[in-house]
Amino acid sequence: MNNAIRHTWVVSVAMFVTLFAALSVIQVALTDELNRNENNARQIIADRGAPRGPITVDGSPIAESVPTDSGQFDYQRVYHDSELYSGITGFYSISEGPTGLERSLNEYLSGQSDSQFFDRITALFTGETMEGAQVELTLDGELQRLAFDQIPDGTRGSIIVTDLRTGDIKAMASKPTFNANHMAVHNSEEYTQNKERVEAIEGLRMYQYRPINEPIFPGSTFKIVDAVAMLESGDYELDTELENPDSIQLPQSNHRLPNLVTGNCHQRSEAPFIWIFAQSCNTPFAEAAMELGEDAIRDAAESFGWNESLSIPLDVTASHFGEMTSEAELAQSAIGQQSVSATPLQMNLVAAAIGNGGTMMHPQLVEVIRGSDLQILDQPGPEVLHDVTDEDVAEQITEMMVETVNSGTAQSAQSDRFQIAAKTGTAETGEEGVYNTWITGFAPADDPQYAVTIVYERIDYQTGTSLVGPQLRTMLEAVITE
Repeated sequence: MNNAIRHTWVVSVAMFVTLFAALSVIQVALTDELNRNENNARQIIADRGAPRGPITVDGSPIAESVPTDSGQFDYQRVYHDSELYSGITGFYSISEGPTGLERSLNEYLSGQSDSQFFDRITALFTGETMEGAQVELTLDGELQRLAFDQIPDGTRGSIIVTDLRTGDIKAMASKPTFNANHMAVHNSEEYTQNKERVEAIEGLRMYQYRPINEPIFPGSTFKIVDAVAMLESGDYELDTELENPDSIQLPQSNHRLPNLVTGNCHQRSEAPFIWIFAQSCNTPFAEAAMELGEDAIRDAAESFGWNESLSIPLDVTASHFGEMTSEAELAQSAIGQQSVSATPLQMNLVAAAIGNGGTMMHPQLVEVIRGSDLQILDQPGPEVLHDVTDEDVAEQITEMMVETVNSGTAQSAQSDRFQIAAKTGTAETGEEGVYNTWITGFAPADDPQYAVTIVYERIDYQTGTSLVGPQLRTMLEAVITE
């Protein structure tokens, strides 16, 4: 009898151990694999109705999950002031999955990151609902609102403000925009209808964010890159006299490259480099690019990050400096046309690097990521992205950008509070009377703190130029405290 009881006990213990081991393997070792399985409908429903972590600005959520009684999901994703932030947050859709930060930080927001492993185990044994991590952004809410309100409705505009000493993005606003709440609905039919309305907004690409994903011709703001190549060559100084014809015949081409007719370049057929830069004369820069050669201009561009993708952690589309097939193409590219394109963030990085003494900091949108118990899971710190040029060259270009504001094409950006350094740009789009209008700069010029870039795409010349200079001043005066 005792042997029978003993055998029964041994078998029972063995079965318990086997069951416990199997559950452990399934619940722990295979959890992530099972959760990712596209056939796991239960997990899909659980994920899409789970309490994702909030995305916050200045301590307040701009995206959060709130309990809901409607439908099969327990939580609804809600976006606050979404028109200001939808390009950054993206949206969490039951039909398509996440976009924007909802996608790039999905593991943290859903609670599935490696650093949240023990939280998942705790929730498993306690039966509590697993909450995602909180993502705190570097954005300044008031500055974001100001930038957004500066952009007129009906235009295709972008404004970026960064702390050039750390790389923190303080504002990144764009129009046209959309309300991410319309894409986060739980009803598939309603989602389809809303998507059609959003996609019909003129000039909007729902899955791309204009400041970081749509490279366009940068126009004369690219002359900052040319200036680095010119000064580094040793053949140019600020007082070097350069020929400044009204136009030049491009080699092996029927095309003549002119200076901008509405500018002051026609006043002088020869002028110092600093004057040429401030007045943004095309012909001397085109001649210099052909003299220096493609490699010199390309090296300068790539030192600023051209042809390089980036994560902030949103994916940033690489700005493009193409292979030149002729000197004519190089000349036109040197003035920010033809085979050169740039995102607004790229041109902001150019100004920021010059203001930071030639050192480019990695741009960053995330301040810190905290677990549900507020412990820090990730905290990106300042990081050098590129050593673009030496401090002496950066100081000389700063001097030229200051002259551009004092007496050149950026006079409308002048401030009575501090000295601003800036460079303007006007790029043809291939459509008569329609341009990309740019300005990028930083302040204070003698102690640089913040860089601002503003661009309006496909806009008439007068409207574009009337907007960018004053708005640059407004944004810098708002962010700089003395």
